[in-house]
Amino acid sequence: MDIYEEYKSKLVSADKAVSVIKSGDWVDFGWCTNTPEACDKALAKRTDDLFDVNIRGGILYHTPAVFEREDAGEHFTWNSWHMTGVERKLISRGCAFYAPLKYSELPRYYRENIKHLNVSVFQVSPMDNGGYFNFGVSASHLHAAVECADIVIVEVNKNMPRCLGGYETEVHISEVDYVVEGENPAVCTLPASGEATEVDRKVASLIVDEIPNGACLQLGIGGMPNAVGKMIAESDLKDLGVHTEMYVDAFVELAKAGKITGKKKTLDRGRQVYAFASGSQNMYDYLNDNPACMAAPVDYTNSAATVSAIDNFISINNAVNVDLYGQVNAESAGTKHISGAGGQLDFVIGAYLSKGGKSFICLSSTFTGKDGSLQSRILPTLPQGSIVTDTRANTMFVVTEYGMVNLKGLSTWQRAEALISIAHPDFRDSLIKDAEKMGIWRRTNKA
Repeated sequence: MDIYEEYKSKLVSADKAVSVIKSGDWVDFGWCTNTPEACDKALAKRTDDLFDVNIRGGILYHTPAVFEREDAGEHFTWNSWHMTGVERKLISRGCAFYAPLKYSELPRYYRENIKHLNVSVFQVSPMDNGGYFNFGVSASHLHAAVECADIVIVEVNKNMPRCLGGYETEVHISEVDYVVEGENPAVCTLPASGEATEVDRKVASLIVDEIPNGACLQLGIGGMPNAVGKMIAESDLKDLGVHTEMYVDAFVELAKAGKITGKKKTLDRGRQVYAFASGSQNMYDYLNDNPACMAAPVDYTNSAATVSAIDNFISINNAVNVDLYGQVNAESAGTKHISGAGGQLDFVIGAYLSKGGKSFICLSSTFTGKDGSLQSRILPTLPQGSIVTDTRANTMFVVTEYGMVNLKGLSTWQRAEALISIAHPDFRDSLIKDAEKMGIWRRTNKA
């Protein structure tokens, strides 16, 4: 059958497409900007008829229609691979739960471990002349989600960028059961980052001094990584490369400033490689049909083996807090969930294994608590219930506005001394006392 005839034969309304979903089904909603909208609204209309429908997805920008009703949790459960503020609110309502897994493991998990994926539905770009629908800015793990689903529904969005790549960036019409021509909403964008704080700028300045010409960058989300990007754009650095989990606006700024050429990359020379993108419309426009950029599945982008094969790999990520052993928590405030494992540990490990590579965990030395008090982010031990994102054996550079320390190879007393040296001065004495009680303090700086 001709691909256009096949397209027409599979073209249905959103209501018709989601009519295949039954009580007890497991449904995949894709990832981030691919989360369906027309099909989500159609499914919400069937709420009263459905029970125990489990939905997988991650990085929501707005509350799905299926969760708008107060009693949504009696009908649907959201199982998230990575949390946003939207999903944290769903957790508080008892509608959502986090699935702990390294992001890089998703494709394999879908192919080898998921036994009950009844329906996979997500947004795509319009079909091309070869019969392919592009996954847009989220190649991620979507091809694996297609392979193991009983029924595949694509929701076409004319505004979805067409992102070029190496492999597993499209689904063919022959692999699709239903095509829904959606409402063509604007691709979800992140709010513009505010101006970098003085703390952000200080941390960024310390990191930029450690980056050589020709380095390959991975930036996490947040004010500090963005501040690093802005500072690099204003620096004399040149011939930088990009290999990252999440493509952020800072990379566009760097590219337009002429800092990114990828000439020195030992893998994918000249290409900016990423698993998914999230940011401004300006960034989506930049990625659209841009051969300088390469969308790829997350088991490639985040693989420590891949990262380690790229010389001078620089990984820059945020943290919630760090304890005196060098354990990094980037996922929770005690038992309160914030985000997820993502790819941070993969990049921490991969960057260290890279020839000339470095990983940086950056954080402000303090934050203001709900009661208005100043609290340290460097702690004796992580609070009860906190998640260890990066183990003490893997942590390399830790940076605050008070300095930078490299924990690799340091004994416990050396780590304590190093981390206390970059804590806020108001907390150093109490941290020393705690370290003494914990048996990890050999010297005293009170002399």
